[in-house]
Parts: sequence; structure tokens; C-alpha cells
Amino acid sequence: MIEVDVLGVRVETPTNQPIVLLRERGGERYLPIWIGAAEATAIAYAQQGVIPPRPLTHDLLKELLDALGHTLVQVRIDEMRDKVFFATLVVDGHEISARPSDGIALALRTASPIVVAESVFDDAGITMAPEEDDEVERFREFLDNVTPEDFEAPDDSEDHFPEHKD
Repeated sequence: MIEVDVLGVRVETPTNQPIVLLRERGGERYLPIWIGAAEATAIAYAQQGVIPPRPLTHDLLKELLDALGHTLVQVRIDEMRDKVFFATLVVDGHEISARPSDGIALALRTASPIVVAESVFDDAGITMAPEEDDEVERFREFLDNVTPEDFEAPDDSEDHFPEHKD
């Protein structure tokens, strides 16, 4: 398993579907995951430190874990089948199946590590050449200026590649 950092979320054109971009810690590989708008907003809120007037689902889950004395040990993005990503939440030794976007949103709220299986990087990871660093820098600038309100209403597709919608 490879630990990753969450670079952020953005809306991919021309599909107007949000993606979350993960980067291998200490490496050059990136993992883009297409997600739903609600999850994109939840991730953006967590990264920007926005506290909504009423708790979002991921805030509620964090509070529930805290109130029950449990710890999210890690989020594992451990599989990809038919272009769909699968994740596992590890809570005090118990494994709970989850969508990667939900796991990422919860991990950001609990400061828990996110790890990706080598096989997932092999299947869906991309490596940026040094000359592509400008694109990454433009992406970071976008992240500095994006707000959760920039995301459209959620649709029925998430955590998979847009060309393989169900």
C-alpha cells in the first residue's frame, strides 16, 4: 500500500464531472478518481476548513466515531473493478466497505492516512513528466480559488471513470 496526499478536487471538462486527485507521497504518480458533486463539496469543505451551518454526513460520521471512542485508522483504496474504485475504512481493526470519495472526505476530517494498493496505481495511476509540472501547478492554483459552490448538483455517477457510466 502506498500513502497518498489529496491534492484536491476540480470539475473536469467537458463532462463537468468532479474529480479528486491523489498523489503518491514521495513519488511522481497521481490517481484521478471521478466522484459525485456532493462528495466533491465535502472534500473541498474539509480541505478549506469550512464548517457548514449544519453537519454534513461526513461530519456526522466523524462525530459518531468520536462519541463512541473509535478511531479511523486508515482509508484504503484497495481495488478497481470494471473502472469502479473500491475502498475500505479500517476502524479499530474492523474493515468497512466504502466508496473512495466517502473515505477521503472522512479521512480529511479525522486526519487519517489514505493508502492506495499498488495494483490500483498500476491500473489507473498516471505519471507526470517534469514538463507536465506546469499543469499540476495550474491545478493547484485552481484548488486555491475553487469554492464548494462551484460544484453542480449531484448525479447518479460517482467513483468511476465517466466513459463507463452505468
